[in-house]
Amino acid sequence: MHRFTEDNPLVYTVKGLCRVCYTCVRECPAKAIKIINGQAEVITARCIACGNCVIVCSQSAKTYYSSIEKVYQLLESGKKTMLCIAPSFAAEFTEIEDYRILVGMIKTLGFDYVTEVSFGADLVAIQYKELFEDEKAGTVITSDCPAIVNYITQYYPDLVDFLAKIDSPAIAMSKVVKEKYGEDLKLVFAGPCIAKKAESQAFDANLTFEELRIIFTEKNINHQAVIKSEFDPPYSGKGAFFPVNHGLLKSIDKTEGLGEGEVITAEGKAKFKEAIEELQNGLLKNQHLELLCCDGCIEGPGMTQRDMKLVKRLKISNYVKDKLKNLKIDDWENNIEKYSKISLARRFAPRDRRIPLPKNEEIEQVLFSMGKTSEKDMLNCGACGYITCRELAIAVCEDLAEPEMCLPFTIEQLSDTKEALKQSEKLASMGQVSAGIAHELNNPLGIITLYSSILCDELDKESELYEDVQIINEQAERCKNIVGGLLNFARKNKIHLKEINLIDFIKRSFTSFIKPDNIEIELINQMKNPLVKIDAEQMMQVITNLGKNAIDAMPQGGRLMVKLRDNDNEFIIEISDTGVGIPKENFEKIFTPFFTTKGVSKGTGLGLPLVYGIVKMHRGKIRIKSNTEPEKGKTGTTFKISIPKNL
Repeated sequence: MHRFTEDNPLVYTVKGLCRVCYTCVRECPAKAIKIINGQAEVITARCIACGNCVIVCSQSAKTYYSSIEKVYQLLESGKKTMLCIAPSFAAEFTEIEDYRILVGMIKTLGFDYVTEVSFGADLVAIQYKELFEDEKAGTVITSDCPAIVNYITQYYPDLVDFLAKIDSPAIAMSKVVKEKYGEDLKLVFAGPCIAKKAESQAFDANLTFEELRIIFTEKNINHQAVIKSEFDPPYSGKGAFFPVNHGLLKSIDKTEGLGEGEVITAEGKAKFKEAIEELQNGLLKNQHLELLCCDGCIEGPGMTQRDMKLVKRLKISNYVKDKLKNLKIDDWENNIEKYSKISLARRFAPRDRRIPLPKNEEIEQVLFSMGKTSEKDMLNCGACGYITCRELAIAVCEDLAEPEMCLPFTIEQLSDTKEALKQSEKLASMGQVSAGIAHELNNPLGIITLYSSILCDELDKESELYEDVQIINEQAERCKNIVGGLLNFARKNKIHLKEINLIDFIKRSFTSFIKPDNIEIELINQMKNPLVKIDAEQMMQVITNLGKNAIDAMPQGGRLMVKLRDNDNEFIIEISDTGVGIPKENFEKIFTPFFTTKGVSKGTGLGLPLVYGIVKMHRGKIRIKSNTEPEKGKTGTTFKISIPKNL
């Protein structure tokens, strides 16, 4: 079976197709979508393979691992192959009136056998009935939906013991046919589910119905030119009801409701999450829960029919009625008795993917940065893909979202576009003027600095005149720095990328500013690959500016810490100090030209705007976390810079 990792994902984004509409973020029950470099990327470690993002993406930017090539290899291997098809086929291939035509099409592809998974559902249903009627069973959650199993094991690990320790119908059927046809048999599953591709190693390949249709098209096989063929035994009974709402209940003659012996059903993203949450909170006790991630398997992400739900239910119902009418009960009962001896026991282990909740101060800081300072600012419109503004802020803290995803905040920012353009024009003019006079201004400033330095050397350091000349020298140097800062900030820069070792680069940057004896510098490296592409000269200005600011923020001494880490998409530089911190009210102005909290003659207010511009030219992000209140913890500031690896 294919092993799915971040490098080989099950569900992923087709680069360039994503329009960042946040629909997938909104529809993902596991919040396994992250906005990276303008694309909504699936986080494989968090994904439960429900396929909701595939269904809702209007741009077809979300897709999944294809098993088609693997199936071709199996068919050409010369070994006996079988396709086990899920009972929801009747709702997918609605254009085919006789199921025997579909079986004939599959055998024309080269499969030696074709069986229905619904016989495995018959066996599973019997075990569920016994479990539901067991007074000592307590709370039971059905385990036939792999996406539900993934969700519980990853996000509600405390509930894992409530999962029914029973194989899914597909896995049960794989055990049956292996016993009947031999262990060497090559097995392929076909159904409506993406999550089946990662459920177990019972099958050599797992196709969705969408992929099965693609194979029919590629091999020029249609339902009008094939020989009818019957399913291979064993034949199924009521298990064919499994894919529709309450299908399990129909199979075991149970009813839905609250109370002893009853089963609570919950299908679809919102309902199954609500049921699990209520169970976690102790509101549901000693209940049997039938949970499906989709609104019945006939609505699975591997189906090509996205509508006509009632028609699909009718197709399933009519198929099952005809099946039961022609079913040889004695043969079916004999097979049930024979294969009931197969163990369908299953184990589940927690795979905790929960992220610890950020501190309230961090959440409040993100909300403040988005202009949400009071309850009336919390519109909770859901446009970002999160239900509430606070949930978005938490996701930002967890590095799963960006503040710009907030639509009201973005609109408010856009409303200032005219003012921003005016400011840009001013800065452009400033750059042109500065560039025009730089040569003329720097020459006399250089002469003033030179001669004032000579006078300082010749004068008595105790004289009043020495102090006056020293002031002239210092102010001339300050003028040169201001002119240089204006040029750096206002000119249109381009980045020249070069591969460097980031660890060595950061170590060199430490020599570009003076470190007082009462300040300790610490470098923490957590990078898997330190080789990155940046404009080294400009990025050196970023590290230097942030390093100098950190030292200025710690007049009484402290620690300057630089942490380096990376993932598949970006590398991250965190520069932290233990200084006095930045007040909340200054967050919105921190990157504004000429804004500075330093004293007179201590700063020009151009350092951080320059840092911001260089990071943005690298298509990166820069975020700030700061605390000025000792009673809330250690004071200090952290600048977090994220730069994409593929610029």
